[in-house]
Amino acid sequence: MLVSAAWIWFSGHLLGYLVHDAHRIIVYQIIKGWVFVLGTGLLLYWMIGRTVRRLGEANQRLLDSHEQALRVLVEAMDVRHKETSDHSERVVRMALGLARRVGLEGDALRDVKFGALLHDIGKLALPDAILIKPGKLDEDETRLMRTHPRMGHDMLQRIDFLRGASTIPYSHHERWDGTGYPQGLKGGEIPLAARIFSVVDVWDALSHPRVYKPAWPEPEVLKYLRDAAGNHLDPGLVQLFLDHYAELKALALNA
Repeated sequence: MLVSAAWIWFSGHLLGYLVHDAHRIIVYQIIKGWVFVLGTGLLLYWMIGRTVRRLGEANQRLLDSHEQALRVLVEAMDVRHKETSDHSERVVRMALGLARRVGLEGDALRDVKFGALLHDIGKLALPDAILIKPGKLDEDETRLMRTHPRMGHDMLQRIDFLRGASTIPYSHHERWDGTGYPQGLKGGEIPLAARIFSVVDVWDALSHPRVYKPAWPEPEVLKYLRDAAGNHLDPGLVQLFLDHYAELKALALNA
């Protein structure tokens, strides 16, 4: 407003001082008006752009702080579940790598990152006797264990910026042939993010020791993935995973 008032005042007085022909004054007033409109537009564009950039930076800082807090929570979960060191970080890095190969970007890629990080968040509601049981679960324990995808989904639905990420916790135990849980989805009915994560999660579960089993040799892990394509896992994603295996493995191991 100050710039506009100064422009109107000084340009009007200067024009009146320099030009005395009425017709020419009208022409110059029109030109002056267009210069004013153009200058005001450029100034507003710069000011709004600066504000938007600052808001974007503030939003990113907020998102980063949320992510740091979630990573601390997940590290505590891994310790409680007696997962192998760096389990959650491995599956996040590998899932993002495979998702990029599929062509995901923007918010979809962010949802994969947070969904992979929080894929087992629902297990917070389960007792340790089930989570870290070294032997096979009985029927009742299995039924209770299979409630964790829905519980994880419900937890994330309460948080605005994590609603899109709830797909992976909810659906990563679905199977390509429709025999998975909790919804019994089949083939392309299973959300893409969950199908991507399932391939990565199977690789990680077999490649590293758990309380109920030792790590498998790498050739056996890859053979299992090939055999699981078309029944447990999306065959197209398994092939994409195997085609870029060296790259994805390096991401997972942070090599």
